[in-house]
Amino acid sequence: MRKLALLAALFLSTITAPAQLNIQFHYDMGRAIYGKELSNRPQWTATIENFTADNWGSTFFFVDGNFADNQMHSVYAELARELKFWKAPVAIHLEYNGGLTNQFSYNDAYLAGVAYNWANSNFSKTFSVQAMYKYLAKQQIGTKHSWQLTAVWGIHFAKGLCSFTGFADLWHDNAVNGALVFCSEPQFWFNFAALDGVNDKCKFSIGAELELSNNLVWPTNGINNRFYAIPTVAAKWTF
Repeated sequence: MRKLALLAALFLSTITAPAQLNIQFHYDMGRAIYGKELSNRPQWTATIENFTADNWGSTFFFVDGNFADNQMHSVYAELARELKFWKAPVAIHLEYNGGLTNQFSYNDAYLAGVAYNWANSNFSKTFSVQAMYKYLAKQQIGTKHSWQLTAVWGIHFAKGLCSFTGFADLWHDNAVNGALVFCSEPQFWFNFAALDGVNDKCKFSIGAELELSNNLVWPTNGINNRFYAIPTVAAKWTF
């Protein structure tokens, strides 16, 4: 579930193969914790996420479908391409963020910058940090020109039984208090394929996510100017 807002960009998660596709389902507890303040928040999110590496870099995308009150509430997507055909661990990073709801469309964003990517010898630990120029195409208040910093991490431990992954985004937006927006979504997964006696092809995981954000979530009063900590419970299948 990448960002009910922006997830801003999680893209070198923890990949040991040249391509990986997964589907996630999240039950969001925002309504249960914050009551009427977030009564407009979708309760379910279905995510399709794919990472593919090639000789010239990598491509990542995800699509979030958010459901509330027995109907599709919104769709949000991010598409990122990294270009790297040299040995240095620095890549060119290009990205698009956007989507729509049943009432309005998200503020499309176009990003370009550089990424530093690191992984240990067996890819059980990975880390990426990205510094980007960000163009907010539909910004009505303040400037459309912005910047974003993104960190993405992945740690697999207990012989692959557990995974701790996530991202953190910080970007400039004159339309909010303090002109800064923050979002982070750490995830913990329990991977059944690593259990003794379970077929290696059983790529099923259960886990949880905690969405931490400031100046991002829109409550029922329509003012996105506070901090929220919203957990989910989740299931994932990796192909």
